[in-house]
Amino acid sequence: MQLGRIFCIAALLATTLPPCVAMTRMRRGPTAHSNKHTKSSAPAAKHTSGQRSIDDARAAQIQTALVKSGYMSEPSGHWDSATETAMQKFQSDNGWQTKLMPDSRAIIKLGLGPSKPASSAASALATEPPRPVTETANVGQQ
Repeated sequence: MQLGRIFCIAALLATTLPPCVAMTRMRRGPTAHSNKHTKSSAPAAKHTSGQRSIDDARAAQIQTALVKSGYMSEPSGHWDSATETAMQKFQSDNGWQTKLMPDSRAIIKLGLGPSKPASSAASALATEPPRPVTETANVGQQ
């Protein structure tokens, strides 16, 4: 008798519980109006990041370094095709990419990288030979 009663309660719960669970989620409409289907009057401006061109002063610095490295004959003061070709050759010879001009590694190798006081102090320390470690008299004593 009790087994039948448990079976009835289980069957009753099995038939009534799933629709209740499904209905607990509240249905809401959109919270904000979307303008996906409306045409805007002016197209959005594209934002391009990165450097667009190299100014003449920086081009002259790069060209002077390329002349010292033997990749150019004389600087023109402008970023031109001869400079770009020399920079591509320099980057290619060092195993770097040649599509982006100039590559940051190339600028650093040409000696035109960032100049910070901390980095110059670090480079001065790096060129100093390491000092030998001297043993003290009481190291082995206890």
